[in-house]
Amino acid sequence: MTLKQQLTDDMKTAMRGGDKDRLGVIRLILAAVKQREVDERIELDDVQTLAVLEKMVKQRKDSISQYEAANRQDLADVERAEMKVIEAYLPAKLSDEEIDALIAAAIAETGASSARDMGKVVAVVKEKAAGRADMGVVSGRIKARLAG
Repeated sequence: MTLKQQLTDDMKTAMRGGDKDRLGVIRLILAAVKQREVDERIELDDVQTLAVLEKMVKQRKDSISQYEAANRQDLADVERAEMKVIEAYLPAKLSDEEIDALIAAAIAETGASSARDMGKVVAVVKEKAAGRADMGVVSGRIKARLAG
């Protein structure tokens, strides 16, 4: 079952169960997926759908920090609840050791030796860690590894 099918099934379950909050978030996810499909004129696969979910989580994190800075805890709590539902569809996060192993393998695979080769390494790691690691953190580790 693809991720989009899972989302559709969960939407139907939420409708039947009367879970309005979960239903609203799932509809937001499906709308974002559909929007990207229409914009790019393609059918999204699971990897691309995960990218949409990651973007939505990142947006929620940004919103939470802005709401908290403005002392709007009520709105931050809504964003946290939405983020929790979205994160349920993301695969389990990689541990620090697993990320380091992926980086080491990517460096060996690409033959990277300096910071100039960072793009190649990031591309390989991004493909293997899709949806399972924060690429901002990963790219920082790659940069440190190639610089040191």
